[in-house]
Amino acid sequence: MELSGIRDAGIIVTGAAQGIGEGVARHLAAGGAQLALIDRQAEQVAAMADALGGHGFAADVTDEASVEAAITGAADALGTIDGLVNIAGVQHLGPLIDQSADEFDAHFNVNLRGTWLVTRHVARHMTENKSGSIVTVSSNAARVPRVRQGAYCASKAGVSHLMRVFALELGPTGIRVNTVAPGATETPMIRRMMEGMGFGEAMLKGDLDNFRTGVPLGRIAQVDDVADAVAFLLSDQSRYITMHEMVVDGGATLGA
Repeated sequence: MELSGIRDAGIIVTGAAQGIGEGVARHLAAGGAQLALIDRQAEQVAAMADALGGHGFAADVTDEASVEAAITGAADALGTIDGLVNIAGVQHLGPLIDQSADEFDAHFNVNLRGTWLVTRHVARHMTENKSGSIVTVSSNAARVPRVRQGAYCASKAGVSHLMRVFALELGPTGIRVNTVAPGATETPMIRRMMEGMGFGEAMLKGDLDNFRTGVPLGRIAQVDDVADAVAFLLSDQSRYITMHEMVVDGGATLGA
């Protein structure tokens, strides 16, 4: 079934050069959306935009001037901004007592501050039309603690709550704001993490030494599992849903 409200909609996707961002961009393009893709990797995002028939913008989400220029360019290119998908993010693994201050700060600068900056500038455009849908990819790590992911967990918990406040403030203007909280998803980043942390099968079966439950569905997510959830929350089928976090983790957080 084709989701209404996606075809011909002007949608911005951040972090679109690789991983979940790339998968979501491809998914939305296949559904007929008009895309503006944002990523700090200039060559990669330009190539992705060309491949999908969209518009590419190189920007650092931690820099307000860079964000404002990219969002203004996207609005001009699309004509209108109907949707936003925040995906740009970083993750540096390591015990909290060993992590450098720069690594710790990077999580909050990119994951939290960057999401705030992009959402704020997009929302200012959306309020002119009194409509729009914003979906932010958070993480199930926002709900449960993970060893060697402390700064990531904390920053994603901040992201999830930030979007609830955006939903509360923007609801009266007709703008919906929701989050998708994936678990482990088949991307190069998760493969590196599984190798670096020695999880492998333990990610699926659980690991008591790392205080980690398994995945009841028995597999990690494919990018399309996440992209389907994002597309639904962008679409008209979710027109009465806001301030919601959809957990897409195969049951790994046991409903937490």
